[in-house]
This record gives sequence, structure tokens and C-alpha cells, in this order.
Amino acid sequence: MQNAAREMIIEDFMALPRLASALVLTLLLPSAVMYAAQASCTFNTFSAPSGYTLNQVNGVGDDGAVVGQLVDNQTQALLGFTYSAGGVMTKYTAPKSFYTWLNGRNGSGMNAGSYVDIAYPNHVHGFLLQGGQFNAVSHPSAANTWLYGLNQVGASVGSFSASASVTKGFMLLNGNYTTIAYPQAQATYALAINDHGAVVGSYASSNVSNGFLWQNGTFTTINYPKAKYGTALAGVNNSGVIVGNHFSGERTFGFIYENGAFESIVYTGADYTITGGINNNGLISGQIYFKGGSTLGYTAVCK
Repeated sequence: MQNAAREMIIEDFMALPRLASALVLTLLLPSAVMYAAQASCTFNTFSAPSGYTLNQVNGVGDDGAVVGQLVDNQTQALLGFTYSAGGVMTKYTAPKSFYTWLNGRNGSGMNAGSYVDIAYPNHVHGFLLQGGQFNAVSHPSAANTWLYGLNQVGASVGSFSASASVTKGFMLLNGNYTTIAYPQAQATYALAINDHGAVVGSYASSNVSNGFLWQNGTFTTINYPKAKYGTALAGVNNSGVIVGNHFSGERTFGFIYENGAFESIVYTGADYTITGGINNNGLISGQIYFKGGSTLGYTAVCK
């Protein structure tokens, strides 16, 4: 019974929209249809250490360090990682946890993440981590809390399960929670925030998600053109440049959104390429998938 409860929480978490498998689709397209110009990008790639597989590549800090998750190939456990601009990967497991995720990083090297605790029944909690200092984050009105992003001025964003059927986003600043919930949506995920308080993420009331920008209580929907199966916005920097992903069949495709225009992110020879975040220097992080199942992480500068 304990294992079943734990697996249910993991499945719920793995359904969140930053993942390539974010949407459970009733219809599948055989291939992608692209409706934006292709960005010109210079990629630097990295792989998982021996014995591990890259599960997610998420945000990138202003120091160029990338955060994400690894799968232990032997135990199938999930653990967080940071990958420095100098090429050093450091693994991290939250205290008293079964599984750990690192999702975002700010300009001071502070990380935002989530973990599944070892209590019964299991619950998901957010956390902030800088150096060896760990601070758990649990929304006071929720059984489960996910923390995704943070900025340089002390605000962090995430989502919490308000009920068994409703998930809402939030912004946490100076100990105060502000709910971010798109009207009448069953799920709102706040995934990233810049230093000006602009929040991006996704919302949904069906198996199709919509990207959003939220600032000062106002939502603006931003969807990739003709993205029939949905859009999720993964990152925003202080210049207002947004990165995100759109869903087409079994694949997820990354893009840049700037000044009202979309540009797709394509790694030559890959099956598809997704985004995880963008820093204030314009450096984009994400993941590359190849036919056959192999995958690489990347940072990229795009024009």
C-alpha cells in the first residue's frame, strides 16, 4: 500500500508540463508541423555520468550552471543535479527523501526543487538550496507542493494541489503566498519568474495545455501557432525573452518567443529538442532526444 501511494505521487509529478511526456493524448500526429522560423543556435552538449540517464534538463542560472534530474539506472531512483559552466556535474538528494528534482536556479546560485518525503503516506514538498543550506517549502493549504523557479529578488514560484482534482500555481515572497490560478482551469503550473515579477507556465482544463504570462494579477495566453496539443512556457528572463515547448503527437518541440514572434529550436540530427529555461544572458538550457532513445543535455546561444 505504501509503494502504491508513492507511485501515485510520482506519476502525478511526472505528468507536469515541463516534461516531454507532459500530455496524455487521445490522438497522435505522425510528425511535427512547424509554424515558426528556425533560430540559429550554437549548442554545447553534455551527457549523464556513467550509471545514470538524463531524466530532465531544466533551468539555467546566470553563472551558466544547469539544473535537472538524473535516473539511477540500477535503482531507478530520481536525483537532482547541477552541471556547471566548467563541465562539473554534482548529484544531489534532498534529506529524508525518496526522489529529488532540481528545477530552477537564480543568479546567486540558489536552486529551487522538489522532493518526495519518506513519510507514509508520501507527499511532495518544494525546497530552496544554496550551498549546503536546505529549506523546505510546503504550501499551508496543500498536501503536495512543487517548487519550479526563483528570481534574484527573493520570489519563488511553483504549484500546489488544492484538492484531488485541482492544482494551482503560487508565488512565494517574504513568507507570503499569492495564488496564481487561471480562471476555471483545473491545473495551473507556475514554472519560472524573472526579477520583474513576470511569471510563465501553463494552464489546462483538458488534455491540451496553454502557455501563459502572468504579471500583477493579469494573465496573457501565449500559444505556439496551431499547437493543437498544447503549449507550456518554461522560462523567462529579465529582457522578457521566453522559452517554451509545444506538443505534437508523441514529441515535444522547443521554441523562443520574443517581441511577439516564435522561433523553433532545432538540433541537427535530433528527433526533437525541448527547452528547460533561459538566463539573463540569453543562455538557453534543455534536452535533445535522438531516435533510439538516447538523449543529451544542452546549453545554447540562439540568434
